[in-house]
Amino acid sequence: MAGAAQPEQDVIRIVLADDDEGFLESLRALVEEHPSLSVEATATDGLRATELVRELEPDALVIDLHMPRLDGVAAIGQLRANHPTLCLIALTGDESHEIHQAVAEAGGDAVLLKSQMVENLAERLVATIPLLHPSPEA
Repeated sequence: MAGAAQPEQDVIRIVLADDDEGFLESLRALVEEHPSLSVEATATDGLRATELVRELEPDALVIDLHMPRLDGVAAIGQLRANHPTLCLIALTGDESHEIHQAVAEAGGDAVLLKSQMVENLAERLVATIPLLHPSPEA
């Protein structure tokens, strides 16, 4: 309909999950430095992360792979089944090819090593969201 207001899509809404609370707060500060990103909530275990995604319906979840109550790979698998357009980015310090492959098989969009995260996370989120949510004009 002509003249209808389009929903605001300038800000990418994110849930962050990591069991290291100090790292989680640092990650939140890093993400919020980017004007296109907004942290909607944080979780310190995988189960809570999945609950927050269901409650808040964010655009993205950034989750550590080694989490209590529900590991990151399992959380990604559960969420991908019910949220096909959700951007799912895994964070890990583990360089194991097997775990990175498990994330891909579970439906994750990317695996970022925590050592590379500072340079890559914001850019990866901004680049991935338009691919998952194409504009109606496209």
